[in-house]
Amino acid sequence: MEFLSQLQQQLPPFAFDLIKFTNGLILLAVLLIPLERLFALHPQRLLRKGLARDLGYYFLTSLLPNRLIALPIAMLVLGLNYLVPPGLHGWVAGWPLWLRFPCALLVAELGFYWGHRWMHEVSWMWRFHAVHHGAASMDWLVNSRAHPIDLVFMRLCGFVPLYLTGLAQPSGVTLDWVPLLVALIGSMWGYFIHANVRWRLGWIEQIVSTPAFHHWHHNNTGPEHRHMNYAPMFPVFDRLFGTYYLDKKNWPSAYGIDEAMDDDLLGQLLHPFSPAAASPSAQREREQP
Repeated sequence: MEFLSQLQQQLPPFAFDLIKFTNGLILLAVLLIPLERLFALHPQRLLRKGLARDLGYYFLTSLLPNRLIALPIAMLVLGLNYLVPPGLHGWVAGWPLWLRFPCALLVAELGFYWGHRWMHEVSWMWRFHAVHHGAASMDWLVNSRAHPIDLVFMRLCGFVPLYLTGLAQPSGVTLDWVPLLVALIGSMWGYFIHANVRWRLGWIEQIVSTPAFHHWHHNNTGPEHRHMNYAPMFPVFDRLFGTYYLDKKNWPSAYGIDEAMDDDLLGQLLHPFSPAAASPSAQREREQP
C-alpha cells in the first residue's frame, strides 16, 4: 500500500490510472478467460475478431467517463444544500456500513435500471447505446464496449440518487467507501454477466442477474425479448416494471443488432452522429412480420 501511495504521488494521474487499469485488465483476464475456455457457451477463438478494438474500448471507458462525470457530480454536491432536507445526510451518514452499503446497492440499481431502459426507449439515447449492442458475439470484454456518453449517462443515473439520499457522502475528511464499492462490484458483475459461459445457477438466477439473464438482453433472434432484462444486478426490478424474461432451458443463438455499424473503434464512436443510426422503435418496425 505504501508503494502504491508513493507511486501515485510520483506519477501524473493519467499514467497512474493507466497502470491501475492495466492491472485490472490482467486480473479480469486471469479470472474469466479460463472460465470461458472450460465452460464455453458458444465456440469462440481466444484471439477473436475485434479483440484489439474491444481492448481499446476497455481503456477508453476506464479512463474517460470518470473524468467526464466529475464536473456534473461536483455541481450536484454544490446544489445538495438546496435540494436535500436539512439533516438527511448527517442522519444517513451515521448508519453502519452493513446497512448503508446494501441500501446504496438497491438505490443505485434502481437508477441504473431506468437509465438503461431509457437508453433503449429514447431514440437519441439508443444511438449511443446501440454501440454496446452491436457486438455479434458475447464474452466478458463486451462489457467495456460502450460509447463514453452512454456510460456517463448511466453512471449519473445510478450515482446521483446515492448523493441525493446521502447514501454516498458528498464531502468529508475520510474516504467514503460506499460509492467505491458500488462501482467496483457493479463493474466486476458486468464482466461476469457478459461472459461466454453456459452456467445456469438455479434459484440464484431469481435473485441476481446471471449470464443467462443478460444474454437474452443482447439476443438478436427475434423481437420478443430484445428490449427486456435491463437490471444489471437485481432482476427484481425487471419483475416490478414488467421487463423480465428468462428461458430456463435455451440461450440466444444470435446476438447484435440489425443496423449497420463500422468494425473499427473510431467508426463506432462516430456512429451515433450518423444519419443511418436507427432508433429502437425503427428497429422494432423492421422486425414486425
